[in-house]
Amino acid sequence: MKRYLIIGNGAAGMTAAEQIRKHDPKGSITIVSSESYPFYWRTRLNDYLAREINEEDLIVKKEAWYRDTGLEVRLDTQATKGNAQEQSIVLANGEELHYDRLLLATGSHSFLPPMQGSELQGVFTLRTLEDARRIRRHAENVTQAVLIGGGLLGLEAANALRKLGIRCTVVEFFPRLLPRQLDTEGAAKLQEIMEKMGFHFKLGAKTREIQGDTAGVRGVLLEDGQLLETPMLIVSAGVRPNLELADSLGVQVDKGVVVDDRMATSVENIFAAGDVANYNGMLYGIWPAAMEQGATAGGNMAGVSLKYSGTLMSTMLKVAGIQLASAGEIDAENRYESLASQGQDIYRKVVLHDDKIVGAIFLGDTRPFNRIKKMMEEKQDVATVRHTLLD
Repeated sequence: MKRYLIIGNGAAGMTAAEQIRKHDPKGSITIVSSESYPFYWRTRLNDYLAREINEEDLIVKKEAWYRDTGLEVRLDTQATKGNAQEQSIVLANGEELHYDRLLLATGSHSFLPPMQGSELQGVFTLRTLEDARRIRRHAENVTQAVLIGGGLLGLEAANALRKLGIRCTVVEFFPRLLPRQLDTEGAAKLQEIMEKMGFHFKLGAKTREIQGDTAGVRGVLLEDGQLLETPMLIVSAGVRPNLELADSLGVQVDKGVVVDDRMATSVENIFAAGDVANYNGMLYGIWPAAMEQGATAGGNMAGVSLKYSGTLMSTMLKVAGIQLASAGEIDAENRYESLASQGQDIYRKVVLHDDKIVGAIFLGDTRPFNRIKKMMEEKQDVATVRHTLLD
């Protein structure tokens, strides 16, 4: 009977566990998680922050599911180091777990840039349910907040606070919002819509320091000397993979754990998936990639030959209640041919190269997106249907 050990209980780890159990009904599967909760929707933390759902609504897999599936889950447990030669992992309490197959699905943590005042009370990052809990408690006593970061997480967190009646100012280093998902025109349209909703933006702005005292944060000082007074600050400056365990095991690391198309690492019997994995030089950091990588890793750990070939970088969601779909090359530098149109609270763009779709943006109305995405994935020649692509 094989011993499977999974470090991490997020999308990658959970999908891998399901795949292992599918192909190996008898093997022992142990999941170790540093968090105190069963598998939950990390993507819905902002709904929880806005008090639109409660904690029970976040939980995807109840504890009974782990038991019924034959999984042993160790919550609130930290894996501190590993020994690849002995095929073992040491926990914070000193316990040693041995494995035949190991999956590193340790995820990532919020990056808090080194700046004066980052340790003050009232300064937060949002990555886990515990983070959201702390932000909710603090938000009960404030009427305004500043968010550093105009990416997806920053804007969604700002919208959650807006729903609580908090006035939000978003500070973004780039000259436009959502620089990974929107070009200049699309970002300007989104900004226009959100400003009508009551948001305030400082774009192309860099934070010099966070000001405050023993009572907590009092304001954010920008490089141009402007002071944004606030009793609450959420920093959304990206994430960094959790690599401490990988380093102790001696696997190859290059910003993330380097994996091949089987999700295997440089060390035999050790696999990696999710935010911690570097596939073909790419750290995806998105939920669909974590699930696809977890499924590939789990299948190969159980002896089924599966290959991963990458995940299309696409986003389809609501930003502050505004429909947004973006995929592939957004061509913010205008290097390719593109078809674009815009109207009242709507922006559409399809990027073309050699009569094939290589990217797309649909803001405000995403109905054509699935059709466009399918054409892009299948590399269809669209020369004869160009005039219908924005319909």
